[in-house]
Parts: sequence; structure tokens; C-alpha cells
Amino acid sequence: MNRVGQTVPVPGTDDASGDLPVTGSLVVPAAAQSWRFSRSSGPGGQGVNTADSRVELSVRPLDLPGLTDPQRARLASRLGSRLVDGVLTVAASEHRQQLRNRQAARERLAAVLRAALAPPAPARRRTKPTRGSQERRISAKKQRGQLKKQRRNWD
Repeated sequence: MNRVGQTVPVPGTDDASGDLPVTGSLVVPAAAQSWRFSRSSGPGGQGVNTADSRVELSVRPLDLPGLTDPQRARLASRLGSRLVDGVLTVAASEHRQQLRNRQAARERLAAVLRAALAPPAPARRRTKPTRGSQERRISAKKQRGQLKKQRRNWD
């Protein structure tokens, strides 16, 4: 029963829980997110010794629903060094409040996944040096050679 003046937590309004949208087609479900809290270093005064404000967010990115096989392969190759037993962990401890650290960890996780899923840049097309640039290069080399030749002994 809800009384007047009582605050009732509404799920998803703190922007640090619930599903995490990464791209238009990929959403990390809340059930796939694993949270761990610990004591943080840094600002907070004496409260830093009592509050578990450091946040670690863990996800198994290769098991996320909605990924195509090429996307899974791209994630595996690009995140290979960051995965420990198939788990990607992101930590945040720059804020004093746990909620803000949770938001930062979610943003960081989304950014890491977005960067890993980005399609590779197209290969650079090799171009030949233009005739003018080749001529300028050769004439500069000849000029330099003439300068060095003038410095030699002339007796």
C-alpha cells in the first residue's frame, strides 16, 4: 500500500539498472549484467572507508542475444585481450556515489562494445607518386648534392 509522501522506487529511473542499449540492434539485458561493489580509493574522506562505491560491471559479450556470427567473431578478435574466461569486466570508481559509478560503468561498457562492433575501416588504396612530386624530389636531391660538392676541398 502506497502512502502519501512515501517514495516508491521505480525500476529503470536511476539510469543504472535495466537493459543497456549499445547500438540500434544490440541491447545488453539486465539479466546478463553482473555487478560487484567494493571500497573505492580516491575522494570521499572518511566515508570512503565505509561505502562500497567502486563498481565492477561484468558481461559475457559473446553470449549476448541479437548478435550475428560475424559480430561475435569481431567481438572475440577485438576484445580477446580483455576477456577473462569469456567475461568482459569494466570498473568505475571516479565518483563518490555508487549510483554515479554505476552509470559511468554502464556508459563505459557500451562504449567498449560499440567500438569493438564497429566495422573495420576500408583498406587504404595505394597511390603512385605523381610525376611532378618525383621530379621535385630528384631535383632537391641534386641540389643537395651540388651543395655538398661545393663544400669539398678545391685545391
